[in-house]
Amino acid sequence: MFENYTFTLASASPRRRELLKGLDIAFSVEPGKDEREAYSASMPHTEIPAFLARHKSETFHRELRPDEVLITADTLVFLDEKVLGKPRDAEDAAAMLRALSGRTHAVITGMALRTCGKTHTFSDTTEVDFKTLSEHEIRYYIEQYRPFDKAGAYGIQEWIGYVGITAIRGSYFNVMGLPVQKLYTELCDFLC
Repeated sequence: MFENYTFTLASASPRRRELLKGLDIAFSVEPGKDEREAYSASMPHTEIPAFLARHKSETFHRELRPDEVLITADTLVFLDEKVLGKPRDAEDAAAMLRALSGRTHAVITGMALRTCGKTHTFSDTTEVDFKTLSEHEIRYYIEQYRPFDKAGAYGIQEWIGYVGITAIRGSYFNVMGLPVQKLYTELCDFLC
């Protein structure tokens, strides 16, 4: 279906790579520039991930080839519209997990698809419910899994997801960082 295109995933995330492989699309990985991501404080929280994904696409370090589709993404965790990004250290991770404990939060992944001639952005939202986590569970998870590269300080596919998540509404894969079903649908619309 996509044989006339080459695909480049501009992400250093091993989870995104693994999920994109599941779509049986041949692609290369070429992380973009690692720069500070900034957005206006007045921007509605639901628009931030797509804005950041588009920014990553627009600041990609080289020109695209005529047959190339660049895929960029940004996943953020929101608790009461407050952004929970990647934790700075173990204490920051513990504070995030304490805040998520016993609560429902939203995970939003924004994505940008870009060719030489056009760009399309979209996002996907999943609601996640956590049970009340004990201090022991929080410390154990941080010590064993070191979730410092994960928005909200957790990976749904890791121990904390097994023992702590009581419900999800939306895409499980979105919480991992790539809403693959929506990505496939959007690619079909974008390239047809």
